[in-house]
Amino acid sequence: MNRNILDAVKVVRSKNAGPFELTLDMMFLNRRYFDLFRKNRLLTPRVISKLYGMDSKDILNIIYFEPCLAVKITMRRWIPSGSAGESDVYGAQQHGPLLTLMFNDDKNQ
Repeated sequence: MNRNILDAVKVVRSKNAGPFELTLDMMFLNRRYFDLFRKNRLLTPRVISKLYGMDSKDILNIIYFEPCLAVKITMRRWIPSGSAGESDVYGAQQHGPLLTLMFNDDKNQ
């Protein structure tokens, strides 16, 4: 069954990782969803870059952190924080594209 990411996570947020990088954090509701995403590689540079309309080489890291059942994605910012034309100096409003992510929640995977 296709489901939205909000069915699997309790927190989705973004923030600066310095002036040139942005991090996206997702904290899963439970171990089943954490394992489903990690085991099936549902979050890849290709998936994230497609959501954000950027080159996959600009996705620097995707790290699963088991103690918190979380994943952290680090990407290059398209405009450095605080530069002219930049609209979110803290990077706190950049998680929106993640909210459109759909995934297959077939319990037989």
